This record gives sequence, C-alpha cells and structure tokens, in this order.
Amino acid sequence: MFAKNKILSSIQMSFLAAATLSGTALAEQNDNEAKELERIQITGSRIARYELTQPSPTITLTGEQIEQAGIPDLAQVLSELPAIGATGTLRANTGSSENAGSSTIDLRRLGTDRTLVLVNGKRHVAGQQGSAVVDLSTIPTSMIKRVEVITGGASAIYGSDAVSGVVNIITRDDFEGLELKVGYSDSLHGIGNKNKTFSLVGGASTADGRGNATVYITKDSVAEVMERDMRHYTESSIADNPADTGEDDGIPDKVWAPNVLSEWISQTAVLDYNRTNYTFDNAGNGQLMPTRDLSNSQAFGSFPDGCELCFSTSRYENFLPERDKVTVGSFFNYEINDNVKFYSDVKYVRSDITQQAQPAYRFGDGDTVNLLENPFVSQETLDFFKAKAAQNDKVNLEEISINKFFDEIGNREARNKRETFRLVSGVKGDFTISDTLFDYDVYYSYGRTENDRIQANDLIIGNWVAALDAVINPKTGQADCRANVPSMQGDDYSSPATVDVKNCVPYNPFGYDQVSDEAKAWVSANVTRQDTIKQRYFGGSLSFDSAEWFELPGGAMGMALGYEKRWESSGSVTDELTKSGALNEVATPDTYGEYDVSEWFVEVNLPILSDAFLAHDLSIDGAFRRADYSHAGEVDAWKVGFMWSPIEGYSLRGTYSEAVRAPNVTEAFSPRSPDFARVWDPCDKSRLGNNPNRAANCAALGIPADHVGQDNASKRVILGGNPNLTTEESTSFTVGFVATAFEDFSFSIDYYDIEIEDAIQSIKPQAVVNNCVDGPALDPIYCSQITRNPNNNSVTFVESGYQNTAKRVLSGVEADFSYNLDLADFSLPGETKFNLFVNHVFEYDTYAFQNNPDKPDRRDGELGDPSWQATFRATYSLDDLSVTWSSRFIDRSAIIDLKETYTVDGKKEGDTPEDAAYPYAPSTVYHDLSARYLATDDLSVELGVRNIFDKLLPEYVGGSGVDSAIYDPWGRRAFVNLTYNF
Repeated sequence: MFAKNKILSSIQMSFLAAATLSGTALAEQNDNEAKELERIQITGSRIARYELTQPSPTITLTGEQIEQAGIPDLAQVLSELPAIGATGTLRANTGSSENAGSSTIDLRRLGTDRTLVLVNGKRHVAGQQGSAVVDLSTIPTSMIKRVEVITGGASAIYGSDAVSGVVNIITRDDFEGLELKVGYSDSLHGIGNKNKTFSLVGGASTADGRGNATVYITKDSVAEVMERDMRHYTESSIADNPADTGEDDGIPDKVWAPNVLSEWISQTAVLDYNRTNYTFDNAGNGQLMPTRDLSNSQAFGSFPDGCELCFSTSRYENFLPERDKVTVGSFFNYEINDNVKFYSDVKYVRSDITQQAQPAYRFGDGDTVNLLENPFVSQETLDFFKAKAAQNDKVNLEEISINKFFDEIGNREARNKRETFRLVSGVKGDFTISDTLFDYDVYYSYGRTENDRIQANDLIIGNWVAALDAVINPKTGQADCRANVPSMQGDDYSSPATVDVKNCVPYNPFGYDQVSDEAKAWVSANVTRQDTIKQRYFGGSLSFDSAEWFELPGGAMGMALGYEKRWESSGSVTDELTKSGALNEVATPDTYGEYDVSEWFVEVNLPILSDAFLAHDLSIDGAFRRADYSHAGEVDAWKVGFMWSPIEGYSLRGTYSEAVRAPNVTEAFSPRSPDFARVWDPCDKSRLGNNPNRAANCAALGIPADHVGQDNASKRVILGGNPNLTTEESTSFTVGFVATAFEDFSFSIDYYDIEIEDAIQSIKPQAVVNNCVDGPALDPIYCSQITRNPNNNSVTFVESGYQNTAKRVLSGVEADFSYNLDLADFSLPGETKFNLFVNHVFEYDTYAFQNNPDKPDRRDGELGDPSWQATFRATYSLDDLSVTWSSRFIDRSAIIDLKETYTVDGKKEGDTPEDAAYPYAPSTVYHDLSARYLATDDLSVELGVRNIFDKLLPEYVGGSGVDSAIYDPWGRRAFVNLTYNF
C-alpha cells in the first residue's frame, strides 16, 4: 500500500531510542534492518502507517518502566515526565473531598480538563463529577503495555478536550497463560506509606488460533499518611517581621517562625472578651492562653515555647488518603473470518477512599455563652469574668463570645465509594474493493462512574446554638436546653434548632470530650452525596490509500475518515439536610447536565517526495474535524504537519493545529443560584484613578465623574453555570530537528508554542463590574451582566459565573539525547543505554481577562512550573540482569508571585524576594536505583530504591497539592515486584 523507502529504514534503526521513565522517549530500535516494517496504528493518527513517520513528537512509556517506578499512582509516574504536571496526582487531589483518591493527568500544566485520555484509542468515561477528566486509577498498571503521549492540540484527530494533548494507554489484550504479580513498597524511615499490589492475569486462545480471552483481577492499597507524620513536617510558618520598615527597604517582610498556631480557638473552647483568650484544659479547668510572640495573621501567631491548647489545622489533615481498589475485567478478541474481527473490553473498578479533614469548628460566628445561667460554667471561670465586668461595665456576662473546635465529635472524614463500569465492543478488519484495501473499525462504548460520598461529623448550626444555650431546668434540677424549658425563655425567644427541634440535648463545650454522646449526636450529622457520570458513544473509521488511482512522487496518499456520536451526562444528588442549609457545610443544590455531540473527521497523509535531491523524504499530514455540540454549537478543528528529510538520517518536523474544548457539564449546567455579594462600584469617584481606562469608560456609560457608588449594602448576584458558553480554542505550533544518522546515537530538539483563547473560568461579581470599564473600551459582555439604578447609577444586580474570558500562552523547547553503548567493543560484558531529556519553558503566562493583554500572570519559574527540568537514565544489561539508574532535576522555583506587571502609579504588582521568608524552593535532584533479574524462566524479581540519597523537602515546601506535588516528599523508599508465570 504505502511506498517503502530508505527513510523508513533509517528511522526504524534508531529514531526515538531509549524510552525513559522520566523523559520524552526516543523509542529504542536495535537491529531494525533485519526486521520487517509493518503498518501500525499510532497515537496521533488514524491512518495505519509505518512506525515513527509522523511529525508530532511522542512520549512513550512502557509498562515495564511504570513498574520500575515503584509508585501505585500512574499519574504520579507520568508526572515525572517533564512535559506533564503533577496537578492531578493522588497527592495533588488530597485536599478535595470530592476527588480524593483519584488520579488525573495534566499535560503542560494547562489543566486536567484540557488533556484527553484514551484507552486503546477509545474515549474513557470520566471519573470526576461535572468534567471529562479520566481517573487513571481505574486503569490497572499491571495490564498496561505502554503509554503514548502527544503534547499540543490534537482535537482534529480525537475531538474535544485534546487542547494540550492526548494520552493513549495501550493495554495487554491478547494474553496466554497465567501470570501472578505482587508488589510492595514502603518508606525506609517509618513514615508508613505502605503500598501493596496484587494482580492475576489469565488468558487462552482458541484451538484454531482465531480467538483469545484474557481475564484479570487486580487489588492494590495505598496506606493513609497524616501530614503530622511526614519527616519534614513542622508547625513553623511565616510571621510578620517586626524589623520591617516598609516595601523595598532591604529587610524581609516575613520571617520563618516556630509553632504558628491559633490561641483564638481550641478543641477545649476559647471564651473571648476584648482580646482576652480564656481557655480550658481537657478536664474543663479555666486558664489563659499564652501570648503570641509574632503574628502570622489576626487568627494565628508564633509561640516559641509552644502552646498545648492552641489550634493547628495541619494536625488533622491527610498527606495521602487511604485507598483500597479492586479491578476485574476481561478482553475478548475473535476473528470471525479473515476480514472481520470482533473485540470487547469490559471492566469494573471499585475504590474505597478515606480522607481525613479537620473537624468542624465555630470561630467568629457570633456564638455566645450566658455565663450567669449556663450550668457547665465553673465558679472559677465565672469569678474571672465577673472581675472583668467589675473593671468594665460594658462586659455582658450573658453574652460572652465562644470559639470551639469540635475535635471531640471527630474529623470531618470523607468516605468515597467510587465505582466505574466500562464496556467497549466492536468489529474491525479490512475489505477490498477493486484493488484497494480498506481498513475499518466500528465500535460502541458505554461507561458509568458512581461515587457515593459521605462527609462525616459535620455540624448542625442551629442545633449547636440551641445546645450551647444550656440552663438548669427547675423541674429536674439538671442541665437542659433553654429550648426545652419554657420558664427560662423570654417573650421574644425562638429556638434556633433546625433538626429534631423538640429533642434538644445540652452541650458542655468546656474542656475536651466533657459532653455526652447524645449531645454530640444531636448537633452533628453526615453529609451524603451521590455523583453519577454516564458516557456512551458509537462510531466508525475507514482508512485506505490512493495507490489504485494515483500516486504522488513520494508514494500513495493515505486517507482516513470517520464519524462518532457521543452522549455525556453528569449529576450530583445531595441529602435534604445539606440542601436546607442547616449544616456548617455550604448548602449545595442537586446538579445535572447532559449534552451530545456529532463529529465527522478526515485525515490525509501526502508523501510529496522521496529519494530526490534535498528531499530524501518529504511528507505532509492534514486533518479536519467538524463537531456539532448540543450545548455549544458547531465548531471546527484542523491540523497540518510535515516531515522533511533533506538527507538520510536528518529530519525536520513540524505541526500547526487549531484545537477546541467544549464546556463541560459543570461549566455549562451547574445551577444558577441567586445570592448576595459585596460589590464596590469601580465608577465611584474615589476609584476612577485605579485604572487608566475607567474614567473614559464610565463616562461612556453616562456616569458622571462625581458619582458616589452606594457600596454600603450587598448587591443581588446570580452565580453558577452558563449555558451560553462557547468552546475554548487553541493554536499549537511545533517545529523540531531529528538526527538518526548515527548507529548508536540519536537526538531530537523541538520547539513548542501553545496559545489558548476564550478559556473558560469562573468570574466573581467584582471582576465582572471591573472588567466592564477597565479595558481599552467598554466590554459588551461584562457590561451586559450589570444592572444599574437609572436614577442614581448605582449597581443593583450582577450576573456572574463561568465565562469565555481567559487566555494562556506557553512556549518552550525540549531536547532528547540517546546513546547505546555495546561494551563488547571494549572487551567488556553487557551493554549500556543512556538517555538525557531536557525541557526549558520560555514563557508561561495566564491572562485572567484576555481583553486586558497588559495584565499577564507569569507562571514559568513558579512552584509547580519550573523553568528547567531534566531527566537522565542509564541502564546496564547482562544476560538476565538489568540495572537502571535514573535521575530527575527540578529547577529552583519561586514560591512568591513573579507577576511582572505594574499598577497605574508604577508599583510592581508581583512579589519580590523581600516579601517572603523563603521566596524560592531550591533546585532539587532525585536519584533512583532499580534492578530486575530473571531468576528462572518463570520468575522475575525486581528491587528498587527511590530517592536513594534521601533528599528531603524543606519544611516550607509541602509536597502535596497542585503545585508542590511535583516533588518527592517521602525520602528514601524501597520496593519489590515479583512476577511469576505458570
């Protein structure tokens, strides 16, 4: 079909050699001159072609390399590739009760929503409610053959969500025999981050060899690790530097201080009057809180000598949640005849995740205690405050403020039971019309994810207030709620209780766990939610070439075309108690949204020249896709690329594409709810000078220069999804050079540039009114969302929510060097392979409002987005033994905001090193060592040590969350993997 030429042989020999665990892979090719070239389906194209002939750089990671990482989180393994951010890993999602335990991928740190994940070239049902984000933990690592990653826009090939690129996970779907794998890893320093994995795979082929059935079961567990158990954990933090005299004085504004805690709140309760923090020991005996040395904020300060009863959030937080996961699945393939092959992929995944979050609390919420009537108040406490009242007649002993941290009720533990079911089935094969061979694939898929969420031990606010208002019941002589004692109620009394209001149980807040179990139960409740995500689609593709009708000078044109229809829906149902607003949790309405999309696409490969002067090979690729979304309308995506080898072994390659992302369910369909918010009028005469464009734009609205905004009251607002959103659009450009002329050495260097416009983001009401008048001219979108009183021009209503307003710009360069060394040339046994990959980001700017291009927010060089990253890998192989040393470099990264814009009065808006105690995270290098040995024909053993030199994070770099999850926080860890084939 396709003309075979010399460039294919040379590329097959060494191009993309030595795929590494921690770098963009140049796929290894040894002795390829003796191998028969075969047309294959590759990620980034639907045209079957010879391997390694497409213009887009591809990252490849093998299943063996994933196992060598010794990490149970696939996203974390992939995030060690410099092109991939760690924003969606297991550690990064720790702070989300909804997404805890999930594992997602973020190409180029452009957002997990902008990365399309495929399994065997097909879409996968989402794992996070309201989005299209795939949970990689639903894909068992023991079944992965390889992972292929193409960065840059790929919407023309695969559709929406491929704005930053595509991750295609290829599985082992044609297995014979029985394979048992077990793995174990743990810290060598007692942290307790134990990971256990188990998988059993069995497969058999039919007697005639036409069919194969593969079944598997996997189980893995991730142990819970609390933040307080980490080796770099302290309760130190920043505090105001008392020596600071102002900006740019050469004196740090902040210092690093020990024991930054809060004396304003405690698990034993704090009574406050006129900044007097009176607390209790565990038994309820009164005492004063110590005095802070330095201040972090109004609520937190530094206590060099410690503070036993002060509050610290981090004592209760997970560093890593507990996750137990079971996966059961099967693959079935059968050749009905030489031209028709049936295939199916079925799996079920259940994950049970337990995440710890700090207990409920009441701080600064206006709760008060009547010290004169409350039966739980000790005489000692009453005497103390009576003395205060004697000194100040404004002390009201009937209303003393109280702050309480409800440790005694228990953590607000988030329990997620997440279940995923997915079915893919289809037929593929080929047929011939005349002399032309057509390859086809027709398929159907159904996927469903359900997540039953329970957040335990939330507080019923009204019940707490009622239970706190305790008195002595004159009928019983016992403590009781005022709500239960009519004789103790005034004429205007109304019980604040909201749930089971007639059965109030008095609550003793003084001390730790001095309260009855009945009272705890009456003031607390569990929040329950159920998320349901559904996906189904059918489609088909057809590919062929033009050899029967015509050929270009370089060979026959290849073409693929196809159609796909897809339905997506996502919803969340919350319990009635939460929806009522009775809990400390934000009142959350039920959500639901759905859409469908019809797409058709065409792709061509044009071999322009071959074996010509200065054109050993020249080919051009093109693709076009049109999609019609039920909620976003009709959009187009396209792509062109080239591969040019002027002489054999040296190639230039490049792509240019326009990609799209349709709004997801949350962005388009989350309920629009009325609310109130404080909104400051930018056209107020006192604020006109805050932006150089405001005065003219406010005048264009007909607002006089002496206007005084009525800002002393909250304004009516509407927040939520936006059904009028349009698709995001991005342009991606790559150009690179590849050298494969040398037998044992190859390298590539590629420049990339991605720009996303009309990016979707949630806009706050204040940003809406500001952006109406802060641009070069009045913005019709923002201004249309504001209602003003026609009589006095004051803002009365603001419509907010999601808008197509943001922009992202990213550019950089990647270089990949690979070298294979046969030690026999030096009369030594074995062979070695080396790979070095370097990534440098030139620019990564985000624009919260693309209509204001003078206000970029710099991301490159900040925490999570290092300007430089590099990976190195060296492997020595001898017979049945292979030993691998790998290293990973992360450049120094700013913890401060590197924004380089200026205010109208010339002041820099970003931070300077003077603004923080530790403005930068240091450059970091990690080293890993692993060895694999084939002990027998059936048993292989792999041992490894991660972070072999025990590089620890400094205490001011957390190691979890979307920015610092890029680092290794564990220190030295060991792992072992055993594989036995029966």
